[in-house]
Amino acid sequence: MRQSLHDHAAPITQSMSVERIQQHFRDSAAVKLEALEALSMPIAAAIDTMFAALANGNKIVACGHGGSAAGAQYFAAALIGRFERERPGLPALALSADAAALNGADDDSFDQVFAKQVRALGQPGDVLLAISASGNAAPVLAAIDDAHEREMVVVALTGGDGGRLHDVLADTDIPVCVPSTRTARIHEVHLLTIHCLCDGIDAMLLGDD
Repeated sequence: MRQSLHDHAAPITQSMSVERIQQHFRDSAAVKLEALEALSMPIAAAIDTMFAALANGNKIVACGHGGSAAGAQYFAAALIGRFERERPGLPALALSADAAALNGADDDSFDQVFAKQVRALGQPGDVLLAISASGNAAPVLAAIDDAHEREMVVVALTGGDGGRLHDVLADTDIPVCVPSTRTARIHEVHLLTIHCLCDGIDAMLLGDD
């Protein structure tokens, strides 16, 4: 007889479930408050760098592996379309959004799937937004190497100790490393960071609200 998921579920009361949910909120708030102190300056530097690139006619290229791919696409969509205020579209590109490029990569070359796009599309003065919660995503690491070859500045969103990504950044790059080792908390702060980047660029372009 086929067993259902319910047959394997541990007994849990509603009060236990509520407490677990509330603990997620508390943990998320605590990490965000710690990140506020650690990341405000590098995020401000990233905003300045991105705005300068856009003002000079360059673009921002974003990439992320796994769950971070969604963050890269969200960021690019907010720049091309809008964040919270109406404005002309800004040149941004999410490398994880090109289905043909992703599906065309075989197993041996998948680590190069973002790097190939950087080589083809990146120009000196562009900015690469590289997102990896662990800092160890091979396609993102390869993209950073090629961004350096193309004389692009890298803004790197990572977590924990920064992983291998921390070791490949140049002195001119900007690391934004979330002070947590939990993947969920890192992604949450990455999303908040993306909101700060979009809002900061808009503020420099349009002025404060």
